[in-house]
Amino acid sequence: MSIVATSHHHHELPDTPYNLWTRDELADLIDLPHDGTRVEIIGGEIVVSPGPDYAHNAIIRTIQKQMFAAELANPAYPWRCITTQDVVLSEIHDGYIPDLCFLSKKDDREARETQIKKLSPRHLALAVEVTSPGNARNDRRPGPGRSGPTKWSGYARVGVPYYLLVERDPAAPMTTLFTCPDTFAGVYEESVRWRFGDEIRLPKPFGLVIPTDEWEPWQRGQSS
Repeated sequence: MSIVATSHHHHELPDTPYNLWTRDELADLIDLPHDGTRVEIIGGEIVVSPGPDYAHNAIIRTIQKQMFAAELANPAYPWRCITTQDVVLSEIHDGYIPDLCFLSKKDDREARETQIKKLSPRHLALAVEVTSPGNARNDRRPGPGRSGPTKWSGYARVGVPYYLLVERDPAAPMTTLFTCPDTFAGVYEESVRWRFGDEIRLPKPFGLVIPTDEWEPWQRGQSS
């Protein structure tokens, strides 16, 4: 049995947060509203995030648009993408909902045919997270605001090959592609960055060019 506090209320849980999350029972047990609020398990902790703003979603739309254009231009293009799909990281007992997942065409077809509810890390070729005020520290590498494991270290720990982090903090808005995960240490060993306004050029095997000239940081004064 676990006891957790959310929104100043204490909840007595009949099982671990991870087990409840994998069974899709956690959100109801902690009385989350059905308004786009997300619940994830990050570093073994329950993390609740409000639905993102429009500018956040517009960034995801831009990336999707380039993926769809690549598919239309080349029917043999081997990649597909899906938004806000549960990913269960059983190796570390975490559960994430990436803003966007890149999958191989084969894995995409398998997931559709089997009507899978939660992807595993082996399905992910690339995970995309776009930061929002209040929970950006959960997407970044561990540091100020969150010294424990984050999604950055979790994705690395389970061997997701590529992690694209879109940082909307107005102090330094930029996009970073992290590569070469060290699964033992839970770190990405290589990275490349682009400032907002620059074209992102995802390398092979993706080969996508993503414009960022319309991407907006969040408004100054909001918490990060």
